[in-house]
Parts: sequence; structure tokens; C-alpha cells
Amino acid sequence: MLTERERAILDFERSWWTVDGVKDAMITERLGIEGTQYYRILADLLERPEALDYDPLVVRRLRRLRDRRRRDRVTQVATGSDT
Repeated sequence: MLTERERAILDFERSWWTVDGVKDAMITERLGIEGTQYYRILADLLERPEALDYDPLVVRRLRRLRDRRRRDRVTQVATGSDT
């Protein structure tokens, strides 16, 4: 079961980009936590079935982005490219 804070993080991630402002500042203002803690909790949430049940679109989108970044890093290391 997700906590209220965990649901709030998923809700925020769904819509933060629709509001003008710096994301880290909005995280602190709206959720009362620092960006590093937010991203740590969010990364953990992406692995939890409860989060997928709560908001499948957001969780799947974030998983795809995470996986794409991982593949890009592996490709950069393999090719010796730093772009």
C-alpha cells in the first residue's frame, strides 16, 4: 500500500511540468522534501507494483525514460563517446 507522501510524489510527477517554475523548488514547496530525497523515493516507487497500480501511465513513462538513459550511458561507455 502506498503512503500519502508516495501518492503525492506520483501525483506531482504527473503534472509538475504544467506549472511554471523550477522543479526542485516546487518539490520543496509542495512536498516539503529536498530534491535528492524526492528522486530517491521516486526511483524506489518505480519498482513497486502498488505504484504501477496507482498510476500506470506515469510509472511506465518514467521506467521508459530510466531505461533509455541507462542504454544511452552503456552505449557511450562502449563507444568511448562522451556526447
